[in-house]
Amino acid sequence: MPIQQESMFTTRDIQATDAAHHLHPFTNTGALNAKGARVISKGEGVWLWDTEGNKILDGMAGLWCVNMGYGRQELVDAAAQQMQQLPYYNTFFQTTHAPATALAQEIASVTPGDLNRIFFAGSGSEAVDTMIRLVRHYWSVVGKPYRNIIISRENGYHGSTIGGASLGGMKGMHAQGGPMVPNIEHIRQPYWYGEAGDMNEEAFGKACAQALEDRILQVGPDNVAAFVGEPVQGAGGVIVPPANYWREIQAICRKYGILLVADEVICGFGRTGSWFGSQTLGIEPDLITMAKGLSSGYLPIAAVAMSDRVADALIAHDEDFNHGFTYSGHPTAAAVALENIRLMKAENIVDYVGTDIGPYFQQQLRATLAEHPLVGHIEGVGLMAGMALVQDKASRTPFPEDANAGLVCRDHCFENGLIMRAVGDRMVLAPPLVISRSEVDELCEKARHCFDLTLASLKQSE
Repeated sequence: MPIQQESMFTTRDIQATDAAHHLHPFTNTGALNAKGARVISKGEGVWLWDTEGNKILDGMAGLWCVNMGYGRQELVDAAAQQMQQLPYYNTFFQTTHAPATALAQEIASVTPGDLNRIFFAGSGSEAVDTMIRLVRHYWSVVGKPYRNIIISRENGYHGSTIGGASLGGMKGMHAQGGPMVPNIEHIRQPYWYGEAGDMNEEAFGKACAQALEDRILQVGPDNVAAFVGEPVQGAGGVIVPPANYWREIQAICRKYGILLVADEVICGFGRTGSWFGSQTLGIEPDLITMAKGLSSGYLPIAAVAMSDRVADALIAHDEDFNHGFTYSGHPTAAAVALENIRLMKAENIVDYVGTDIGPYFQQQLRATLAEHPLVGHIEGVGLMAGMALVQDKASRTPFPEDANAGLVCRDHCFENGLIMRAVGDRMVLAPPLVISRSEVDELCEKARHCFDLTLASLKQSE
């Protein structure tokens, strides 16, 4: 239905049309159709409204992406102006255009190290697929095509295309749509609270990094192309690795000459209090994948940034790189991304997250929620946080799987004006970067109320 006619349709009309024609991502669509999808109709700042008039604090910035908040007229205007001049043209036919060129330069100016060459895609999943091909093609052009094994982590998330799903370590995704892409290995994740046992964080960080070296030696160092990881695991539940973890990982990659790839689709563009999570966590990657915050989610756009070492080898090979997308460097999406970065710089957003609202968010979460009977552990950095729900805090005993503690909590949140994501029994928050201190306070109070409701529900169902 045309957007201007939306007000002519009731919520029930929209839900019925949705049920009849729309297959939702990562959703039991049959169960949703029986319930009826919630119809979101408006956004402003950190707030959303549904068609029933309910006001909701978006604690997930859409899907980790609406960093500059809803309703930014500057981004709307950038899209409109570019559409009037050149709404679309490709970059296949030895052509370019100003938005893609300027955006590539702008991204290179904020990435760490010498990541000076940019390849554009339309989504984080496409960026990851691109990275897989770039990594393997790089080793081929330098005369080592046998280096084609890529190592990532269990419970890591790298998108939902066949390449991204294969690289990620989500078992539920591997169970559907296989077989997966070959020559991808998975090692343990650095989830200290849930998997370290009696080890302290430093010892656990070293043990998790050692798992990478052990796997490299198992499959043969000359066969390994790259290690790929999110600086902070996002869709895995916001898992912040021990402080020594990335230093150890990087040393192992350098020891064996393996490319180090940071998947920054979630962590990039200010989320951790630096332009990229790599800068916050002290990583010096050879390639970075990015999306989401690049345009604050206003239009789909993604990119892979690569070091001079990688790019120079590909360019010197003097042959087509037979990969790309119709919308690689889409001019309107690029124009919006450019304006988004300009706004971030003008409003000093990265510093705001790093030195002001990020530390305040982390402090207030702990002050408000750490002592709650449900909350076993809170971890996070910048404006992202994960909270483990447990049956017993002292022993870290989780709830039985069939209790669905996370989903119970998520539903209470949604019914009480807060979007907070459930990843198993970890509750996840990643609000827009423009959130204010008073809005953080309101978020924390809403979360505490919803935890109270969740605890009551779980006790009632015992």
